[in-house]
Formats: sequence, C-alpha cells, structure tokens
Amino acid sequence: MDKCVMTLPVLLLFLGLVVMSRSCLEPASAYRFTGAVCRLTYPAAVVLNEKTTKVIQAAFQHAKYPSISNEKSILFVGKVKYGLANLEIHNLSIGRSEFELIAGEGIEIAISNVSAVFKGTIQYGYGSWLVNVGHSVDFEIDSHIDLGINPKLYCGKGKVAADTSDCYLTFHKLDLLLQGDREPGWLKRLFTNFITFTVKLVIKSQICKEINNVANILADFIQERAEQFLSDGDISMDIGVTSAPVITSNYIESYHKGLAKYNNMTAVINESVFDPSQLTEDRMLYFWISDEVFNPLITAAHQDRRFVLNISGLELTELFKTHLSTPIPEFLSQFLSSEEPVLRVWSVSVPHLWTTPMGTYVRAVAAAELTSGAEDIPGLYFEMEVEVVVTASYAKKKLILIATTSQISIMKDSLSTDTLQMVEAHIEYLKEAVEKIGVPKVISKLEPSLTALLDKQGANLFELIEPQVVSQDGFVIIQTDFAFPHHLLVEFLRKTLE
Repeated sequence: MDKCVMTLPVLLLFLGLVVMSRSCLEPASAYRFTGAVCRLTYPAAVVLNEKTTKVIQAAFQHAKYPSISNEKSILFVGKVKYGLANLEIHNLSIGRSEFELIAGEGIEIAISNVSAVFKGTIQYGYGSWLVNVGHSVDFEIDSHIDLGINPKLYCGKGKVAADTSDCYLTFHKLDLLLQGDREPGWLKRLFTNFITFTVKLVIKSQICKEINNVANILADFIQERAEQFLSDGDISMDIGVTSAPVITSNYIESYHKGLAKYNNMTAVINESVFDPSQLTEDRMLYFWISDEVFNPLITAAHQDRRFVLNISGLELTELFKTHLSTPIPEFLSQFLSSEEPVLRVWSVSVPHLWTTPMGTYVRAVAAAELTSGAEDIPGLYFEMEVEVVVTASYAKKKLILIATTSQISIMKDSLSTDTLQMVEAHIEYLKEAVEKIGVPKVISKLEPSLTALLDKQGANLFELIEPQVVSQDGFVIIQTDFAFPHHLLVEFLRKTLE
C-alpha cells in the first residue's frame, strides 16, 4: 500500500519528455499503451516562458564560433587575404520573449531586442602574404538582433525531441569598430562588408545550431531528473513516450508508458482507459495516471520486501492503550507487559489496487507476529485480509494520507502454546485492533517516511500551488498550479555552461 500511495505525489512532479522503446504511434492508437499523460496548459507555458531568455542566453554564450578566411582582389593593391578568428560574445542582454501555441504544428517563440558585443581578431595580408604571417587587428561589433524560433516537437531517437531548424535572426544594428580605428578607409570598408556578411552568417548558423543543441540538452536534463525522481533502490520506471506530443492553442500534451521495472523485469500496459476528454484546462499542470501504473509498482515493492513494519518496546505498549469496545484478551495483556515485546507485520501476497470516485482501494493480505523475550509468554501469529480506501493530498510540502477501513477478515491464527485456544472474542478483538490501531499506525508511519523520501528526491524545492488528487474509475488525475522551478533552471544552466 505504501508504494502505491507514494506514487501519487511522486508523479505530481512528473516533468520529463523521455526515453521510449516502442515505436511512436498516432495518439489515438497509443492511448491503450499509455500509463501516464502530462498536460501543460497555456498559463503554465506563460510561467515557463518567463525564463526562456535565460535559456536563449545560455545558447548564445555556449555557442562556438569557427574561424573563417577569405580573399579578395583589389585594384592597385592586389590580392588581400583575410580571416576572422577568436570570435567571442560579451555584454549580452535579452529584452523579452513571447510565444504562441500553434495547434497541430508547434510553438512560435519571438525573442526581441537581443543586444551583444562580438569581439575577435582580423588577420590580413597583402599580395602574396599569408594570413597567418600578416597583420592582425582586434575588432568589436555592436549588435541588436531579434530572434525567431518555431520549434516542432517530434518523436524520434528514443525520445521526444525539439526540432528548432526553423530559426531566423533579424539584425537591426551591426556596427564595426576596429582597434584604434586607424586602418585605411578602404581596408575598413572591406572588412566592414566582409564582417557584416560573415558575422551574420556565422551567428545565425551557430546560434540556431546551439539553440537546437540546448533544447536537446534540456530534454536530456529533464529526462535524467525525472528518471532519478521516479527511481528508488532497485525499483524504477520506464516513462518513455508512446506517441509524439499533441499541441493545441491551449495546451501541450505528452503520452508516457509508466512501466515499473524491477530485477530486469518490465511491466506491460495494453488496456489503458485514457481519453483526452478526461482532462480539463482549468489548472496549469495535469497528470493522468492509470491503475495499470500503480499495480506493477506495488508488485515490485512487495517483491523488494518494502511492506514490513516492526514495532517494539514502549511504542508497542502505548499503541495498545487505545480504547476499544472489545476487551483485550488476557494472553495479550501478559504479552504486552513482558520483556521486549515485538510486533512484526508484513505483506503475505501482492496487494491489489483499484481506483474509484470514492478513492483508491487497496486490498492486501498481511501477517502479524507478536513475540516476546520471555519464554513463558505465548506468541501470536495471524493473517488478515484488509481492504482500505485511501485518499492522498500534498500540502505545505507534506504528504497527507487518509485511510478508511472497508473490510477486515482474520484468515489464519495460531498461538505458540497448546494450553490456549483462540476464541471468537479474541478474533473480534483482533479485527477491531487492526481497524483502529493497525491501519492508523501504518498511515502514521507512511506519511513522514514518504515525505522524507520526496524531500530526498527534491520535491520540496518545487512551489506547487493547491495540488489536488482526483480519483476516477481506473485512473487518478493530479492537477496543480506552480511557480517557476528556479532550482531546475540554475542546475540546468550550470551544467550547460560547464
């Protein structure tokens, strides 16, 4: 049960467009193979666009500008060979970024008022002189540029990738200043024409190329973060895409497998019930999660022996001071007052989960064993089938779970002595203790433990605004607004500019 509930807030931060192994299908054909869907609405894109300029700035700064050489014959002078080298960018500033979602096509991004100074060296020689043994002069170019990008999201090379080849630059200013500005007028005019043409060509080529590179670095970065976030120990998840994203004027939607992986085994999803009409556009971010994602996770957690709880000493004795309507059996009172009483609880078989509008139901068969350090105190072993309905929420960076018991049955019981026998009154007490003591205790252990796990994975660094978990038949919808994830931008830029 804990692994299922843990997955709700974990997937709340499900951000990546990531690796795939199945060939991409058309969205309608891919739905039944889709375990998780992410819908990013227009207001969310507005928030993310606030820092688009930072990513574009990284592209400018990270771009490598190649050296270029040329030659020209000039009357009365002869052949002039010249080259441009060591081109670097300085004093970069970017005005603003605007975008538009184009249904069925992609995203239009307009970056305006890019101001930058390009510095480099011109090498030149007259007649038969060679460029590398001739003269050289440093130069600066003061520029104002507008940048337009129309990225297309497509499914290829094992992931959702961004094709930014539809990229163009408009130069509003390109002023050349030679070092000391003492060169002959004809030379400056030659270099001005050469540099104006060359710099425009080089900058467009390299900036657009670097933007495409940065876009794929960003996709890989998000993928790595998502995979790390959804992994714990030997349990991980394949959240590869099943189809290329769908873009409308109001949202971008991506489709993911959501396959649990454990011990070289990967789950299979082929009966998902997703339909786009199940999601709305009122919140910034939506995650649709199928029950077919949760159940294999629960299986992996059971096989990994995650569902084990040990309680002993004062914590155990205090637990049984809870008032119950059924009297506590005498042998149990003796057990609790003995030395070193220990209660161990674990899952006997794989729990099963199904979601309804009432909440997420979990049915599990668990075993409980009470032992003591005193040889004359009988121990108790019993197995029970428990069915609970769980609702989850995430507020103030903490996971909150509410569990209501819907069914309890004692399937097997035994005492470690032949002098005592379990009677109906004992069974009734155990059933009431499981409902009023056992289930609340499990929940009280899960909440801080899973919150700590989420914090370890970085969930507390996100500013989620009024997240909600909505249960439906066969799936869960997680919807939230959010503030810009600055920590991700800082980490991304640090890695990009390394």
